[in-house]
Amino acid sequence: MLQTPLECIICHAIQGSHNQQKKIFFLGDGQKLKDWHDQEAIRRDAQRVGNGEQGRPYPMTDAERVDQAYRENGFNIYVSDKISLNRSLPDIRHPNCNSKRYLETLPNTSIIIPFHNEGWSSLLRTVHSVLNRSPPELIAEIVLVDDFSDREHLKKPLEDYMALFPSVRILRTKKREGLIRTRMLGASAATGDVITFLDSHCEANVNWLPPLLDRIARNRKTIVCPMIDVIDHDDFRYETQAGDAMRGAFDWEMYYKRIPIPPELQKADPSDPFESPVMAGGLFAVDRKWFWELGGYDPGLEIWGGEQYEISFKVWMCGGRMEDIPCSRVGHIYRKYVPYKVPAGVSLARNLKRVAEVWMDEYAEHIYQRRPEYRHLSAGDVAAQKKLRSSLNCKSFKWFMTKIAWDLPKFYPPVEPPAAAWGEIRNVGTGLCADTKHGALGSPLRLESCVRGRGEAAWNNMQVFTFTWREDIRPGDPQHTKKFCFDAISNTSPVTLYDCHSMKGNQLWKYRKDKTLYHPVSGSCMDCSESDHRIFMNTCNPASLTQQWLFEHTNSTVLEKFNRN
Repeated sequence: MLQTPLECIICHAIQGSHNQQKKIFFLGDGQKLKDWHDQEAIRRDAQRVGNGEQGRPYPMTDAERVDQAYRENGFNIYVSDKISLNRSLPDIRHPNCNSKRYLETLPNTSIIIPFHNEGWSSLLRTVHSVLNRSPPELIAEIVLVDDFSDREHLKKPLEDYMALFPSVRILRTKKREGLIRTRMLGASAATGDVITFLDSHCEANVNWLPPLLDRIARNRKTIVCPMIDVIDHDDFRYETQAGDAMRGAFDWEMYYKRIPIPPELQKADPSDPFESPVMAGGLFAVDRKWFWELGGYDPGLEIWGGEQYEISFKVWMCGGRMEDIPCSRVGHIYRKYVPYKVPAGVSLARNLKRVAEVWMDEYAEHIYQRRPEYRHLSAGDVAAQKKLRSSLNCKSFKWFMTKIAWDLPKFYPPVEPPAAAWGEIRNVGTGLCADTKHGALGSPLRLESCVRGRGEAAWNNMQVFTFTWREDIRPGDPQHTKKFCFDAISNTSPVTLYDCHSMKGNQLWKYRKDKTLYHPVSGSCMDCSESDHRIFMNTCNPASLTQQWLFEHTNSTVLEKFNRN
């Protein structure tokens, strides 16, 4: 069989590490360390060829790209069905992970996998990957928790199939409970020393489990998260997330964010565990007794959302810690869209309000400033949660922000620094205004008649922009900017609205004294054409009136600071 260069590398890595496999090391306190890699399984995986093997993209045909393929799951089930349930994955861990040793005696774990109307092959592949890549003695059980699915394949066919695996059992809810309560049901039935939560469309990668359990064995109050890789929802290729190892964070509207590890926290060995203020949500391991000492998830949280903040704030503030583990990697399919209805009348807003009221102290005000509708929302009865917080002697949120998430305000300041300019952006040459035209993501900016003064509603929606303290330009007034930014990719490209990434680059702009909007990355200026209403980048020409733009309001102090930099 011909081997690709990647497969040859894998083979050499295996041969190299296989020779050291038998060595046993000791910690200072007499605990033995061992190499938990299953070299035989790694060798078998390296030899696999076929659709999607080694995490490669499946070669899709047009017939497989149809909407129908996505409708039921939010990812392409046709493609999933054509890839082996035991498919091999690329080992994309840091090379140092190959030689890491973990405690010889580790706690065992119950793996909890909640699901609702999950696709057959994606659910089974999740279970197969766990069974194939975990030392059997560390798996107490795999508990599949069905949140009231109504698809036929998840009833008797699933039970018959899972009967082949003695370690797998299925629990079912009596009504639709939502993700949070479904997880809680699985956790309350668990028997293992540790509870590991996974989603129902994941693939566990090589030697993923010992690095997680090792950290809990050394400190039972540590919650650990694997690095979450991306399984593409179209062709099922397997790759790292952009930026790979980053700390979990949030902005003050409570959107989950990722921020770089600051130099002060970077380890000499980048494969070592690092602290993270907030988890992404679905994939983590926690000592079972500690989870219940923390009260599990707040039972007042409904359906979905906010639960990752609740558990993160709680563990840090109440005497535990949270780490991301670079040598543990699990792939996850990020769906194209959510394929089922979340029961009506239940909102993410209520959950976030509840978390803010119980855990965030005076910092909750920063959320209400940005989300005034949360201020008068009922969070339900939080007395039991506040009592738990007091009985566990938890620290303040100010402590959390100063000691744990101290690097977050640099990226997401609680009080938004003043904007450099805002209001309409009027073009000098044409007298027309920049307009988002209900712009969806990726749509080009347009030039339209200015609507300022023609009624608040029309103006508010389309032609108000803010040149923010991040030096990007976003639709909306300074208090209510949207999450997308002016973005340009070359010196002739259109100016489009794209997800704001706050990393400058394509979204960095300079508003110069000559009224041009200069784009440093492409070295060009924003221009427009009256005849076809386009806004695009062009070679800077100070004499051109179509390259001059007037912001309705400017803050000269902030602008001067930007232009000094």
